[in-house]
Amino acid sequence: MNRYTRQTCLPEIGNSGQLRLEKAHVLIVGVGGLGCAALPYLAGAGVGKMTLIDPDTVSESNLHRQVLYKETDIGNPKVACARDWVSQHNAALEVVTHFRALSPDDADKLCDQADIVLDCADSFAVSYTLSDACMRTRTPLISASVLAFAGYVGGFCGTRPSLRAVFPDLPAQAQSCASAGVMGPVVGVLGCLQAQFALNTLLAIEPSPVGQLLSVDLKNLQQSGFRFDSASEPPTQDALTFISPRDITQEDWVVDVRDGMTETSSQSDAIVQHFSLDDFRTRQYKPDAHRRAVIVCRTGLTAWRAARLLQTYWQGDIRLIAMGNAPL
Repeated sequence: MNRYTRQTCLPEIGNSGQLRLEKAHVLIVGVGGLGCAALPYLAGAGVGKMTLIDPDTVSESNLHRQVLYKETDIGNPKVACARDWVSQHNAALEVVTHFRALSPDDADKLCDQADIVLDCADSFAVSYTLSDACMRTRTPLISASVLAFAGYVGGFCGTRPSLRAVFPDLPAQAQSCASAGVMGPVVGVLGCLQAQFALNTLLAIEPSPVGQLLSVDLKNLQQSGFRFDSASEPPTQDALTFISPRDITQEDWVVDVRDGMTETSSQSDAIVQHFSLDDFRTRQYKPDAHRRAVIVCRTGLTAWRAARLLQTYWQGDIRLIAMGNAPL
């Protein structure tokens, strides 16, 4: 009896399914709470290769939900700690790590190399960047988001509609786990669901998780879901896409909406202006007709809202950049 006997005895898997998992390559973007829950079950199931990408180090305030890590891991890169955990629990698996943030520069390449992508970053910018890349490469995307006691997991792209088809715009009010809080077990549930969605997809189990959205509310102990196989993609001209700072040109109209950022030039020598969201609400500023607008913020959320305000009175090309606190 080997380590996979209890799953290969399932008629939906068998030896052929196990071989399929051993040959599979999963890209996991983010090894925080969601990734910490999904990764052990993918490793336990015998997924042969996993590529992990995350720019953060382990911190004490995250240990309540990032249960893969120990106190002695604090300060170390999450991807390195996660790789070590896998090597200690299933040494036969290959783990490739990237200690950096996902960039629009390489999203297509990373997604194209994988059989399936898990969006575990819980970031607006990452989710939409991955969705766009997976649509171009026809790679299935399993994305999840969680806050407080609730969240959702969905299967997008591949041969089904994208994240944009279901969520064409961001919520009017949005918070992060840092500002609104989150329960650790809720993150664990959503991450485990991501792992199961991924395994079902790799094993071609029907109904396919791709085209399905499942929501859970663990405060009120409720769940719901729906299929979106026939959802329409939003018009191309309405889609706000994220680009890399390296894509900025001297001809771009660049606006940084981050508080406290005062640098006046970018790596491309383009002039950077500093506006607030209220400046866009009062319609004081817009680029010349022939210029592209590039709006920069920390997470992508404020830039998205500024871009939607700009679209109400200017119909040109708009791109977004999520930079954190890094200089432009």
